[in-house]
Amino acid sequence: MRIATWNVNSIRTRAPRVVDWLVREDIDVLAMQEIKCRPDQFPVEAFERAGYQLEIHGLNQWNGVAFASRHEMTDVARGFDGMPGFGAPIKGQEAVQGTGPNGLPLEARALGVTVGDLRLWSLYVPNGRALDDPHFAYKLDWLAALRENTERWLGEDPELPLALMGDWNIAPLREDMGDPTFTEGHSTHVSPDERSMFASFTEFTDDVVRPVVPEGYTFWDYKAGRFQKDEGMRIDFILGSTAFAGAVTGASIEREERKGDGPSDHVPVVCDLDPTLLDAGYEDDDYDAPMIFG
Repeated sequence: MRIATWNVNSIRTRAPRVVDWLVREDIDVLAMQEIKCRPDQFPVEAFERAGYQLEIHGLNQWNGVAFASRHEMTDVARGFDGMPGFGAPIKGQEAVQGTGPNGLPLEARALGVTVGDLRLWSLYVPNGRALDDPHFAYKLDWLAALRENTERWLGEDPELPLALMGDWNIAPLREDMGDPTFTEGHSTHVSPDERSMFASFTEFTDDVVRPVVPEGYTFWDYKAGRFQKDEGMRIDFILGSTAFAGAVTGASIEREERKGDGPSDHVPVVCDLDPTLLDAGYEDDDYDAPMIFG
């Protein structure tokens, strides 16, 4: 079983490329971030023709998360308990958007689904913008709420195969930052507070990709030839609980997807699971994909 995460940076722009990759790489479940659209704007038909079901959480042309899965998705959660809000309400979306415990409008940054035994989250962590920006405090509060929920979820069910997947907007180690415009102690993504917060998740989860792929970036800015110079950063992760990590048999960072026409500035991150190492909640015939790609 192949599970992946990908910040697609506008699914309406990149749907053909994403669907082609899903089919070519035999991906079972893809967590997407930064879809930049509402559910009614999502290119659903292209995914369904390829045999994928969708769960979508998007409010406007910013943010947004989604799942594409060959298998049934249940227990869908749009956001997690205590998730703070930020900014102003989106016109026409107030009823759908809701507010966080801080009284501010919620953004579409977290989507949880259950696939078989797996509890999966697609996460688009706030960027932070600058260390003195209110968005930075929002980022830390958002992560603190996620950590509190993670501790609770695994406290209630220590054997839960849980994966926190997505764009974390943090380069947790020195070797994860290769963009010269980011400076430790002065920039987001590499600040002590962010790295400490990321490290706090290791009490409950493991990075299931790094042991297999110890080097490599997942994001390169479009500007200044960053990709050609390999001045990127590793900010996209799959963090798995003990039960999830124990079923992982392989992983990859799909660097080639940063090449070609119209790529996202992020690339997919993939992990392979052996379902027999999980409880019997996943079957290959849960969802029959149409064989339209021959």
